[in-house]
Amino acid sequence: MKIKIIAVGKIKEKYLVEGIKEYSKRLSKYCSLEIIEVSDEKAPDNMSIKDMDLVKITEGERILSKIGNDFLIALAIEGKAMSSEDLAKKIVEITNYNSSDICFVIGGSLGLSEAVTAKAHLKLSFSNMTFPHQLMRLILLEQIYRSFRINKNQPYHK
Repeated sequence: MKIKIIAVGKIKEKYLVEGIKEYSKRLSKYCSLEIIEVSDEKAPDNMSIKDMDLVKITEGERILSKIGNDFLIALAIEGKAMSSEDLAKKIVEITNYNSSDICFVIGGSLGLSEAVTAKAHLKLSFSNMTFPHQLMRLILLEQIYRSFRINKNQPYHK
């Protein structure tokens, strides 16, 4: 099984880089993991809605150029909320009935373009709260790791 994560922007904070490395290493026992970073657009605080949409469209085009025939899961605040156990079940369902490859997409600071969310097979929400997109990468990796542990009936803290 292959898990691909397409994310906007580079991770600069050392603690996030170390956490991502740790969960990537842990996941190597369960799947092939590929993390693809696409460059982000500058998004100053005083942007108009039109300018924000242009940023999302530009970043969305970069994301779409990296998507293959994988089962696409877009992380979106308006998506479906799931428990860790539900996500674990969904991963099994996808691999059994749809595809052996899953691609998660994390947008930039303004979120994902409509073109990306429209192509997604599933929109997944981790919370109604807003998280920094860099931190979301680490949270996502932890939840994917937790899903594999759940599916293998292996212990993991609750």
